[in-house]
Amino acid sequence: MTGQQGRIAGKRAFVTGGASGLGLDIVRRFVAEGAEVVIADIDAAAGEALAADLGQRFIRLDVSREEEWIAAFDTCDRLDILVNNAGITTHGSIEALTLEAFRYEFSIDVDGVFLGCKHVIPMMKDHGGSVINMSSMCGVRAQADLAAYNAAKAAVTHLTKSVALHYARQGYGIRCNSVHPGAIHTPILDKVMAQVEDGQALYESWVATHPIGRLGKPEEISAIILYLASDESAFATGAEFRIDGGSSL
Repeated sequence: MTGQQGRIAGKRAFVTGGASGLGLDIVRRFVAEGAEVVIADIDAAAGEALAADLGQRFIRLDVSREEEWIAAFDTCDRLDILVNNAGITTHGSIEALTLEAFRYEFSIDVDGVFLGCKHVIPMMKDHGGSVINMSSMCGVRAQADLAAYNAAKAAVTHLTKSVALHYARQGYGIRCNSVHPGAIHTPILDKVMAQVEDGQALYESWVATHPIGRLGKPEEISAIILYLASDESAFATGAEFRIDGGSSL
């Protein structure tokens, strides 16, 4: 990673889904820029290994369970940054999806964001902070075979705006923004490809939807996350930050 060091020095961050994929890159960038990071993930083995490697703290967290959020935050007396990154992608059209699969998608991608935004307030409202919610270009541009994921990420987009308004009107000094990546080649894409018969054809279809001609890289997303976590973005709240290779155009 390159660039100015120490942009979030002295800040305390909490990153969900922090043990792999985009979350892993976000955690590494935050540590490199001087933050103390709590890595939260459902994968305890990967999370503990990463925490040991970086000298940070790991908490096992199922983001769909409110009691686990409360217990996790009880161990954090102060936070400056929350990244609601944990998520899943369920492949399937409205005709193919089961109600169970649809609800499970929402339990992770929407309930998890709601619970983080809600329960972080006591640890930020006295000094301010930045909450960053991971949405997607799929929350803006629909696809027929991602009905649950489209709906969930669209919900995150609008929930972010409601949360931002509330934080501002209460005078908490907390900002809340959403980030909308295009397709980024991380392990979660491999899991989606495994759900279909021709994973390579699906991959190529993703590339084709990006006018820039390729999928994104994790570091291209963590760069904007760092900006939103830093004081450089102090005037940004309730905004959609699209980093999608032109796919939402």
